[in-house]
Amino acid sequence: MDGVINVYKEHGYTSHDVVAKLRGILHMKKIGHTGTLDPDAVGVLPVCLGKATKLCDLLTDWTKTYEAVLLLGKVTDTQDISGEIIEEHKVDVNECQIMEAVTSFIGDYEQIPPMYSAIKHNGKKLYELARAGIEIERKPRTVHIDAIKINEIHILDEEKTVRITVSCSKGTYIRTLCHDIGSKLGCGACMIKLVRTRVGQFMMDDSLTLNQISALMIKGELESNIYPIWELFHYPKLTVPKDLEKLLYNGNSFQLDGEYAGNYNVFDAQDKFVGIYEYVEGRFIVVKMFYNSDEEVR
Repeated sequence: MDGVINVYKEHGYTSHDVVAKLRGILHMKKIGHTGTLDPDAVGVLPVCLGKATKLCDLLTDWTKTYEAVLLLGKVTDTQDISGEIIEEHKVDVNECQIMEAVTSFIGDYEQIPPMYSAIKHNGKKLYELARAGIEIERKPRTVHIDAIKINEIHILDEEKTVRITVSCSKGTYIRTLCHDIGSKLGCGACMIKLVRTRVGQFMMDDSLTLNQISALMIKGELESNIYPIWELFHYPKLTVPKDLEKLLYNGNSFQLDGEYAGNYNVFDAQDKFVGIYEYVEGRFIVVKMFYNSDEEVR
């Protein structure tokens, strides 16, 4: 099985838990996820299988969409409700102020990564240092918020909450965004719910739970739910003639007559997917190779 499966990560699992369980379900070792979700978060987690594990670094660049709920008036050490409350404030803001604060984050903004994160400092993950009571200075990172939609504002209830939908770049911490919105409002905030609804072309409505994957595997019906590598990139298909296959299999550049531009999904003469190539100055140059030299060449 070489491709990507759209997994619905359930509450309580880490992304690594999902990979470990899939290895048991699918009876294969070569599996990798495309970006972590906190154990309390749920939603879309594309998982790469077999040769598609080479795609993991490319898929992490895809834009992601989240639905989040932030609780106003409380600040925690983890920036979500699972952490220890370190500040509580009276919430004295109106809907217009909330809308102005939330939408002010659209575009590039400098975000300081949370201490409770998997980012490494001198070989140690930040959350390991945080659990030991150590806090270090973190440099801000530029992240990009494509859009924020405010779905609901509840400020008349005892718990004052805001539900938002966020589309953003890789590396964006939504709980930090919630924390920063609270700071801008002056009352503080923490995240109480997070659902990832989209990663690139993968949507939550099409995702499968681990139990569903297991059932499909038992019935022999899983293959139709695995996205082939070449479908993930909407590049034109290019079939290379047999006399150029040796160059192709070795990852060498090659030439073809005709007019070309950009990237291509390249197949051999037997219609076997080999890799992604880019046309540069009259030659096709390999971008990512998916052919294994130990496979039988037909």
